[in-house]
Amino acid sequence: MPPRILVTGAAGQIGSELVAALRKRYGGDTVVATDKAATRAQVSAGVLEQLDVMHLSSVERAMKSHRIDTVYHLAAILSATGEANPDLAWDVNMDGLKNILDAASRQGVRRIFWPSSIGVFGPDAPKALAPQDAALNPTTMYGVTKVAGELLCAYYSHKHGLDVRSVRFPGLISSEARPGGGTTDYAVEIFYSALQTGRYACFLSEGTVLPMMYMPDALRAAVTLMEADPSDVTLHTGYNVGAMSFSAGELAAEIRNHLPGFQVTFAPDSRQAIADSWPRSVDDSAARRDWGWREEFDLKAMTSDMLTRLAQRLGTGQKTFNTAGGPRRKR
Repeated sequence: MPPRILVTGAAGQIGSELVAALRKRYGGDTVVATDKAATRAQVSAGVLEQLDVMHLSSVERAMKSHRIDTVYHLAAILSATGEANPDLAWDVNMDGLKNILDAASRQGVRRIFWPSSIGVFGPDAPKALAPQDAALNPTTMYGVTKVAGELLCAYYSHKHGLDVRSVRFPGLISSEARPGGGTTDYAVEIFYSALQTGRYACFLSEGTVLPMMYMPDALRAAVTLMEADPSDVTLHTGYNVGAMSFSAGELAAEIRNHLPGFQVTFAPDSRQAIADSWPRSVDDSAARRDWGWREEFDLKAMTSDMLTRLAQRLGTGQKTFNTAGGPRRKR
């Protein structure tokens, strides 16, 4: 029996691709895509409803009317946008999550996925291979809401028996959705600029190294965790998941291997301080041990695939780039 799935934030960077992947995997009629202001063009064919997660009664009504048993709660305010409007970040990220958890506990939802982030780490966390149990002292409102959200999810898991599952996503790179106000947005913007104008002004310094993940790997991480046997899920806060780490300069150089004339300048802005507070890599051994997490894309494979897909979407001339053998496991 396939799950009956509700996806919030379905028009966002993760949601726009996750909805399509879930419908392909479980069937189009099993996935209800919701967003506060989504258009049909932003979400794959299937049920689409307007839903504001700030309204508890609306969330409960949607779960009840569609007989939902599984939720992917993606609606959120991201890091850079959250610093510009911290009150909004707190309201959406915390009250929205609590509404989902309250509605789920009342409507008999059996399983919830909620994405945490490397934003939970602060400047005191180890920069290399930040451990699963590192002290979490973020310096952004986004990070504060992610730490509080992890604790809230664990509370509902223990207190109300909700099976809440989460990963701490690194920066995500997508060929399908535009960036949504995150500190790692440069790693998506740079591809658009490379193909459309041949130059890019990066808002982080050339040597800034951050953990990153290509969207196909992110989708696999979410679905693999949600399909794992409950006995294999030992954490209900957020699992570290890693894929690749690179600097802004290294990404520019890899793109230049395909587009030799590409020019990049580096002019750090306020987002640099956020990036500097995060680790360069994470220790994801718990996810690998518990539910078999393995990434497929490294920097080289991601770059060639990203350029190929985006060039096809944008109609910029060259349609294929050297794939270097396609996806490959880094570890």
